[in-house]
Amino acid sequence: MIPASVFKDRTIALFGLGGSGIATARALVAGGARVTAFDDNPDSVARAAGEGVPTGDLRAIDWSAQDAFVLSPGVPLTHPRPHWSVELARAADVEIIGDVELFARERRAHAPEAPFVAITGTNGKSTTTALIAHVLEQAGRDTQMGGNIGRAVMTLDPPEAGRHYVVECSSYQIDLAPTLDPSVGILLNLSPDHLDRHGSFENYAGIKERLVAKSGLAIVGVDDPDCRRIADRLEKHGRRLLRISATSSLADGFYLEGHSLMRAVGGVAEKLATLEGIGSLRGAHNAQNALAALATCLDCGLSASEIQAGFNSFPGLAHRMEQVARRGRVLFVNDSKATNADAAERALASFERIYWIAGGLPKDGGIETLKSFFPRIAKTYLIGEAAPAFAATIGEATAFEISGTIDRAVDHAARDAAGDPAPEAVVLFSPACASFDQFRNFEVRGDAFREAVRSLAGAEMMGSK
Repeated sequence: MIPASVFKDRTIALFGLGGSGIATARALVAGGARVTAFDDNPDSVARAAGEGVPTGDLRAIDWSAQDAFVLSPGVPLTHPRPHWSVELARAADVEIIGDVELFARERRAHAPEAPFVAITGTNGKSTTTALIAHVLEQAGRDTQMGGNIGRAVMTLDPPEAGRHYVVECSSYQIDLAPTLDPSVGILLNLSPDHLDRHGSFENYAGIKERLVAKSGLAIVGVDDPDCRRIADRLEKHGRRLLRISATSSLADGFYLEGHSLMRAVGGVAEKLATLEGIGSLRGAHNAQNALAALATCLDCGLSASEIQAGFNSFPGLAHRMEQVARRGRVLFVNDSKATNADAAERALASFERIYWIAGGLPKDGGIETLKSFFPRIAKTYLIGEAAPAFAATIGEATAFEISGTIDRAVDHAARDAAGDPAPEAVVLFSPACASFDQFRNFEVRGDAFREAVRSLAGAEMMGSK
């Protein structure tokens, strides 16, 4: 835990008592703050009180006596309308912040030289965060990973010189971190997302830009026009900047050429690493993640050979392009985290001969945007509520069946793929749907896929999961 000592002897209101909220409240108490914590769910309040967190109804406190208001990132700050606690804090002119802001202040107060890598983007931020942390750890660096992935940021070990922090930041967290100043800030990409919480794409993009605006080094993916504009603004304002691209060469920056990761300075390029043969980093989207990790780890003092070794041993993330098993020439891939068509597109673009398992609780637009990938799909196995609508979209473009359940889909896809003459056939579970029609969340859904594959005769499981 990181005691929030910057608020020692100060009065703090806190709203939101999920896992990260309780962790933040405990960090504030450990740092000597006077805390009043609350939640709209009485069970959450009772659980927090049982863990020693001081609780009380924030409607009944003296807001003029509060030094700050700490808000959990899942609680609306601006849209679709501010939460009632936000309105009370604003009426009293109380500063509103979140846990990432607490971490940033603690680092500045106690170990400003501790490397702090912050990662955001619409897609790929979890993989990039995990990859950077893995490479640093494999190179023997003291590494802490958390934020929007894994551990809540205030549960990490306290800042010390030489301790590396790799923190994934959602737009919600950035919006509550006005002084965020990582030593390395990464903005991978931008596409419309969470607009119900930010009101417009312009607001969403502006929030994401804040992460790199004050960073010591800004690493920006320039494969989309909005990020290119952000990179140009940073350069105009004299920020230290590195551009990365997985789709085109750069005169200055890091880019992908075949399987090679290149660095160019003044038009002169050199190869620093390769992704050839690394299944966990397959696809152009993972090339962008790897380019960001390469640039970051070089800035952290690692050699190219140390970074390559980390890439080679990276296991990938569970439920995100996770290589689950092989059976002969057939590879089984768990991409349960692909809860919409945009996410599924990245998986479909990564393989040539696909037996696709898709479906669940459908989202707006369905799979219309994926039609260009249908020629590489040998057959589709549809599950869940989306099956009829997806079948109508597929039509006669490729073979399909309505399997209904994951177990049946895996069994049929494995049977069909086993007879495919291609050098490698892939049974890809990339649902392009939410999970809530049949499963509690995408993790449980991905576990069900993994277990269905495990039950296949002759399946050689990969990794430790």
